[in-house]
Amino acid sequence: MNKNRYLLCLLLCGLMLYYAAPRMGVFNGGTEGIFAISWLALALFVIAGNLTALLYAPKRAAVSGKQVRKLADRKRAHSLGR
Repeated sequence: MNKNRYLLCLLLCGLMLYYAAPRMGVFNGGTEGIFAISWLALALFVIAGNLTALLYAPKRAAVSGKQVRKLADRKRAHSLGR
């Protein structure tokens, strides 16, 4: 589920960069240039964070049928003890 969200955020950020980057005046003076540079830096941070989360997410271990039954038995025994 989280991987889908990270991928969606990456795609949306890429779409915004595709739309906004040609229209930004990075080399303009004053507040327009500062805004453009800070917006692009923030977009790169978003991309880096989502890529990091996507690539370094812990992998779920496959659970065999025996392990599922053992876990179910433990839960059942634990609930009977109350």
